[in-house]
Amino acid sequence: MGRLIYSMLTTLDGYVADAHGDFDWGMPDPELHRYLEELTRPVHTYLYGRRMYETMVFWETAGTPDQPAFVAEFARTWRAADKIVYSRTLETVSSERTRIVREFDPAAVHELKASRDGDLTVDGPGLAAAAIAAGLVDEIAPVLVPVVVGGGTRFLPDGARLDLELADERRFANGAVHLRYHVRSPSAGHLTPPASA
Repeated sequence: MGRLIYSMLTTLDGYVADAHGDFDWGMPDPELHRYLEELTRPVHTYLYGRRMYETMVFWETAGTPDQPAFVAEFARTWRAADKIVYSRTLETVSSERTRIVREFDPAAVHELKASRDGDLTVDGPGLAAAAIAAGLVDEIAPVLVPVVVGGGTRFLPDGARLDLELADERRFANGAVHLRYHVRSPSAGHLTPPASA
């Protein structure tokens, strides 16, 4: 059975984007970039909302000869995984191994987890809120970036109650820290899942 992991670059005060929607403060340096690629190798399926998919689809064509080798490595890893985009408005996708699903169905995601040997990730705070509300998330793994932005889009939703166990941590020369927590007892049903975009 696969694990469902929620991980994003996050400010120290808990935001994945600032009040203007910017996240350029989180651009990883080569050391962190290589580590993020290592983390994504076991991932067989990415679960995306529309906005996160539109950000990540860059990797479908990244990895040109003029780019650093670590960019090409991440692009290959990203392209090798399946992608499911939850959206009511997106008409087509521009990446291979990708399908659109109109509604987030917790039972279908549970079946997907049960049928996979590799990991799955839920990417984006809105979709992650729905997965947390349904008790589907097995691991919360923020990469804390040493910056405070004072507001914006939160990494974790209001109302989330989770009992976590620290499984691992890693520090980087740029001051970032990756924290990996197992979810011991998800409290399903305490959040209202957002509508699909």
